[in-house]
Amino acid sequence: MHLIDEDQELVLVLSGLWTMAMSQPNDKELPSLGIFECMASLINKGINQKSWLQKNQNIYIPYYASHIIGSYTMNNVEFAIKALDCGVLVPLLDLLRGKMTWVEQRVAIRAIGHLASYEKTFKSVAIYEEEIVKLAMNLASTCLEVVYKEFVGVKDLTMRLKYHCDLLTRGVGGLEMENSKAEEWASQLQCWSLHLLNCFAIKERCLNLICEQIFLKELSEMWGGLANDSSPGGVGLIRVLCYNKDGRRCIAESKDVIKNLCNLARSSDDWQYMGIDCLLLLLADSGTRYKVLKVASMCLVDLIELRTLGGRSNVGNTITRTLLADFKQRKVKIKNIGVQQVLEEIWGLKVDRKKREQNMSDEKLEEKRVMVSLMKQEGNNSFWLGKIEEAMMKYSEALELCPLRFRKERIVLYSNRAQCKLLLGEANDAISDTTKALSLSSPTNSHSKSLWRRSQAYDMKGLAKESLVDCIMFVNCCFKMDYSSSSSSSSTMKKNMRIPYYAVRMINKQMESTWLFKNAQLKTFVDLSEKTNQPHDVMRATRILLQKKGFIEGLSSISEEPQLIEKGEISRKNLVIKDRERQKNVFTQSV
Repeated sequence: MHLIDEDQELVLVLSGLWTMAMSQPNDKELPSLGIFECMASLINKGINQKSWLQKNQNIYIPYYASHIIGSYTMNNVEFAIKALDCGVLVPLLDLLRGKMTWVEQRVAIRAIGHLASYEKTFKSVAIYEEEIVKLAMNLASTCLEVVYKEFVGVKDLTMRLKYHCDLLTRGVGGLEMENSKAEEWASQLQCWSLHLLNCFAIKERCLNLICEQIFLKELSEMWGGLANDSSPGGVGLIRVLCYNKDGRRCIAESKDVIKNLCNLARSSDDWQYMGIDCLLLLLADSGTRYKVLKVASMCLVDLIELRTLGGRSNVGNTITRTLLADFKQRKVKIKNIGVQQVLEEIWGLKVDRKKREQNMSDEKLEEKRVMVSLMKQEGNNSFWLGKIEEAMMKYSEALELCPLRFRKERIVLYSNRAQCKLLLGEANDAISDTTKALSLSSPTNSHSKSLWRRSQAYDMKGLAKESLVDCIMFVNCCFKMDYSSSSSSSSTMKKNMRIPYYAVRMINKQMESTWLFKNAQLKTFVDLSEKTNQPHDVMRATRILLQKKGFIEGLSSISEEPQLIEKGEISRKNLVIKDRERQKNVFTQSV
């Protein structure tokens, strides 16, 4: 194949080989016939012979050739060894260096990542380790900006490279499909860059480069977006670094990284447990414990009653032991008054109070339950009379009295107190109370009202990602409640499912803020008031995310009110009134 210069069907043959590699990656026939030598030669030819690359459809060939190498080496160490023996690494590195475009870089870094993931092939890749690490770091940091600048943000669609459009959509689909796939590929490019860095970090190689403070801050903000929810993003690499003493030292020096880890630990994100892991590893190291204790303790105190998370049990007890490791022995070393109060609160709740309640009689427990119920009702009455601070005090008194084993009652009390704090504009305290409620819920993060209230609190603080994830989880809980309370058939329920309008509005707002290319858009000085080429279809994105997470099989409709507003059939004043009524109903159901 690589000796042919004029055959117009060469790319079709290569496309067929790519299909075979994708569908049968463990088939030994083509690797035994020399496919790796062939692909390496074709990549070299495309890079070094520009005239050949511009003929017929040869521009597609380096992409397909790299993809084939990556597909065969993905799960087979024997093929990876053979590929390296056939000289695929040098041409893949040329693509990684940017000798073509970001599209080829995506498949090149994927293939190199597979080669670096095996013990038997890592040494061959590590010959170029410093260059590879620097290239991967640069790609992880800049790829979103590059893809936006060179593709998604191009207003004149005729200026987009045609072969990019064809590869993205396989010749099927228009502008929306192109932009959607470009977002997905950009996210994959970033995640595969992080995977390659992981291969070196696990072996404690080039940590001096990876642990640069600027890169660590960027790393803590990489989450993959909605387009790639199967990857932990930057926190996966941060957790690997936390297993190394030098890595922990560098991470502990970055306030931004610790802050972002705390936000993740108090979210309903799939990777919440990784954020908690990182904080616990930093706290367990005496060299970094007191650098992060002030910030981490304020976050982890809300999670001490977690039971299961990320397939692990007794998570709250692990957090408690880590925070109280030297509380009694070396208390003098903790000079911050706020930290002392937090640790005393944990000791009082998890040690002293637990001991007091262990031998409490059933009659005494029932007596306390009745008193707690009465105090909660007093708080509810005060709330509806507009006496928010008084209601908050009643909920606090009820929480002090309520036995720890009454988890359901405490969930409602924490959640109601959080609603009061929201109304008083105390976003941080609202996040704390809702997180405590969600930690008590079973399964974890399943109390719908607390999810919605924390989503609002995060919105008040400008934390769009955390607000978005909580809001989507809230929508899922609404579906589950509708489904379980309905006597209709499954198919009828799916047709009648609707997203509450206030949740649609929040999702729409936060999707705009968390769009994968948002920062790239700002950097390229695009007028944010103009419509971008990227469609923000709330309904479509929500459906895709819920389906990926396995929450529902389908989603048919959302509230029709956004469309009616656009048509002028509902005034904004009436909508505000209706929204307040809904909020009232939400609170009424919880109390």
